[in-house]
Amino acid sequence: MAECWKCGAAAVTSLRHAGRHLCGPHFIELTEKRVQRAIRKQADLSGGGTIAVACSGGKDSMTCLDIVRRTLEPRRDTDLVVITVDEGIAGYRDGSIPMAREYCREHGLEWVLTSIGEEQGVTLDQVAAADLPETPCAYCGVWRRWSMNRAAREAGARYLATGLNLDDTAQSVLMNVCRGDVERLARFGPHDRVQPGLVPRIQPLRWLPEVESYLYAHLRGLPIHNAECPHLGRAQRGRYRAVLHGLQEDEPGVAHALVRSLERMRPALEARFPPVHLSPCPACGEMSPGGGACKACSMRERVEDALEG
Repeated sequence: MAECWKCGAAAVTSLRHAGRHLCGPHFIELTEKRVQRAIRKQADLSGGGTIAVACSGGKDSMTCLDIVRRTLEPRRDTDLVVITVDEGIAGYRDGSIPMAREYCREHGLEWVLTSIGEEQGVTLDQVAAADLPETPCAYCGVWRRWSMNRAAREAGARYLATGLNLDDTAQSVLMNVCRGDVERLARFGPHDRVQPGLVPRIQPLRWLPEVESYLYAHLRGLPIHNAECPHLGRAQRGRYRAVLHGLQEDEPGVAHALVRSLERMRPALEARFPPVHLSPCPACGEMSPGGGACKACSMRERVEDALEG
């Protein structure tokens, strides 16, 4: 049996990318230090204020919320607000929403539940049934960001923390490079530029692999929702997830290398693609590039036209 390199106790995991074995307590300690380092690097916490955390009830968002809470709990000048989005997918959020609500109740955190069905007038199940050329995930991503940003802004949050892990970020880098969409790479979070109407997003789990996020949640005894979205099979991201997984089987540091490459290219990308001018969407009031309808409203109109036709 492998032993923890720090104390010699029985190891619970092997960090292949680091070539080390760790026991449960030392894995938790290392994970929290890495995530806390990411928080300090991405967010200026001086002066306190409100930090919003997006929480779906899945392993990544629960791990993110738990570590952010533990990090900020000793600070009397900082408050947390937790935002959960109900996408309108029958049977999918029935288990996760109560988990997020109960965690917040147990730890005395403010909890905000938003509904895409109420805010956009259509649910993701309706999108899936509309036979549109785009996958439901394309609509879900836009509407979730719209909903989370509005809720975080209304709560007066200085930052919005999301549960994107290392694998998620590496997949996005790979996907956008393969598509030739390098401009989108310049827009990736974490955001260090504040634009009117937009709450800067931070990614505390940016350097935490998905499997380690799951292990942390398990060792901490966090309630997590393991169900898979019924519309996930139609997402293009799954192809890149499979490619990245195959690469990491042979080279465990591939995901880290992809994200480090983005970090090194980021100054050049931001110089080449500066932030676009934003103005309020005439339909919903949220910020939109170009002065016209925002993407969330354009997508909503597209779905409404398809459903009516």
